Amino acid sequence: MKKSTVRVAIVFVVLIVIVVGFYAYLSGKSRNTADDAKMTQTELVLSRDMQNDYPPTVKEVMKYYMDIQKCLYNEECTDEDVERLGLRARELYDGELLENNEETMNLMQLKSEVASFHSEEKKIISVSVASSVNVDTFTEDGYEFARIQCSYTVLENGQSNPTSAVYLLRRDENRRWKIYGWDLAQNVDPQ
Repeated sequence: MKKSTVRVAIVFVVLIVIVVGFYAYLSGKSRNTADDAKMTQTELVLSRDMQNDYPPTVKEVMKYYMDIQKCLYNEECTDEDVERLGLRARELYDGELLENNEETMNLMQLKSEVASFHSEEKKIISVSVASSVNVDTFTEDGYEFARIQCSYTVLENGQSNPTSAVYLLRRDENRRWKIYGWDLAQNVDPQ
């Protein structure tokens, strides 16, 4: 073979190796970028724009509230995450509930509850919000109210403990449903 043919073959092989290597480098980099871009469940819950994407129905308010609760009690949250989630939950509260739960004390209590829940190795394994047809709505003192039942199961020491709570929501002046209060279902008179 001629020297020029050998040189061309070597240059061609080197170019192929460079192209394949560069492609492999870019493929690995885009895969790492995609992995880095994955949001945690907490980040996903907190990413909701509450001004433009407030939950439109009683059921949607409660589903979002339960998502916040699952993040608080199931995810590995920093104190900052707990505070941000607590503040987000407060955005779902009615004005009267906010007045009765001063922010600083409410957040301190929440941090304590979350830490206790984690130290006892509890975990929320399921959450269920009643269907929209099971929302009891009524008017009292000129306000629109809605009552909805939410059930959740907590795993503790290998035992699953189901619990149900009844949430009362009140429609505010912007026609948004806000959590007015709640109690265990066993303490609420059936309507």
